Amino acid sequence: MVELQPVGPGHEKAVLAFERDNRAYFAESISDRGDSFFEEYPKRHRELVAEQEVGSSAFYVLVDGHGAVVGRFNLYDLENGTARVGYRVAERVSGRGVATSGLRALCQIAREDLGLSNLTAAANNQNAASHRVLLKTGFAYVAATVVAGHEGALFSIDL
Repeated sequence: MVELQPVGPGHEKAVLAFERDNRAYFAESISDRGDSFFEEYPKRHRELVAEQEVGSSAFYVLVDGHGAVVGRFNLYDLENGTARVGYRVAERVSGRGVATSGLRALCQIAREDLGLSNLTAAANNQNAASHRVLLKTGFAYVAATVVAGHEGALFSIDL
């Protein structure tokens, strides 16, 4: 059983472990965060919590029954009823519908709790799994775009 929870101060160590444990896996499909991300993560986590508190972003972790983070689902640039989506799931749960169910839960939170009406997400074209997750969740292809220097696709969903 997994649960989507708002990121709080108590998630710092679990999120850092999630990012470290999956660093090589994530680097296969998205840009590596670099060593400084891991070295400076405690400060970055405090900044994320503060950013969330002012309402410009909403960050969530998908936590398993043992308290381990198995996914991150984020809403960025909340403005005028819209937000950008970002997500990633642990290698050990990939291919099991975890990203799809987590993204569906995030869309529900965005609509019901945050009052958002539209979300956008981008994925590079080498990340076919993210394309599938977005389409299965109800996002529609909008246009070609560039994602971290790579050709990609922009998706959107009306909530």
